[in-house]
Amino acid sequence: MAAREHSGDGDLSRSMALLWGIDERGKRGPKPGISVDRIVFAAIRIADAEGLEAVSMRKIAGQLGVGTMSLYRHVPGKAELLDLMLDAVGSVEPEDVERFRSRPTWRARLRELADSLWEHYLEHPWLLHVDQGRPVLGPNGLDSFELALSGFDGLLLTDQEKVGFVTSLDCTAAGLARVHVNAKQAEERTGISDQEFWEAQSPALESAMTSGRYPRIAKLADDSFSALDQETFVFATDRMLDGLEALLEHRRETGWTPPPVADGAFGQRDRREECREGTREESA
Repeated sequence: MAAREHSGDGDLSRSMALLWGIDERGKRGPKPGISVDRIVFAAIRIADAEGLEAVSMRKIAGQLGVGTMSLYRHVPGKAELLDLMLDAVGSVEPEDVERFRSRPTWRARLRELADSLWEHYLEHPWLLHVDQGRPVLGPNGLDSFELALSGFDGLLLTDQEKVGFVTSLDCTAAGLARVHVNAKQAEERTGISDQEFWEAQSPALESAMTSGRYPRIAKLADDSFSALDQETFVFATDRMLDGLEALLEHRRETGWTPPPVADGAFGQRDRREECREGTREESA
């Protein structure tokens, strides 16, 4: 499933203005019958039901009962619309926050994070078609990221390690969800079930297994490939959590502490360093 769309491919300044509510276009004159939010959520409904390739300004306009050209007063084009869609599906509901923060341990919170990522991709499988190598950061996306980072509160990790772990969970969820969605779509596209697909390969594979060329594969148990994709995801992420737990235990035993933070990732200087500098200046 190659990426068909790319985040950040449109007018970045317009996407950021729309995401953060600082866009002034289209606000003069009578109050419009549609809004950016209505356009975005109509697009998401189409993408969820029919795939991202089905999303068009004409189809969105048809769902909203307005003329196609009227949408452009609110959203400049499909590239910027995609940026808005990606942020919108990342929204965090109050019940999500409560459930996450009610988990009794850091491991339970990160398990919750992993499971939510898996569910996110299955709920919106079109996300798997989008290359987000250059993510456009909106308020919902940052809310989601803020909540994820809160799962590491109090842990002996550097900020780089926290971000890396969240990224690793997300990549694992996306990769295995892609396998799951691809298999389901293949069955729908071809009309051939998974069982029929593999049975068609059986004669050649049985001959290959008795040839002696693949001794390790031939010795695999009958149920080696029977795990569901979600079971594989849980197994993989549990092992990641095991590794993190071992690292934290080692750091506790050795008295390791994270290095000091100087500047924020987005240009916001660490307040602790400012306070230390202020104290030094007053002492001088």
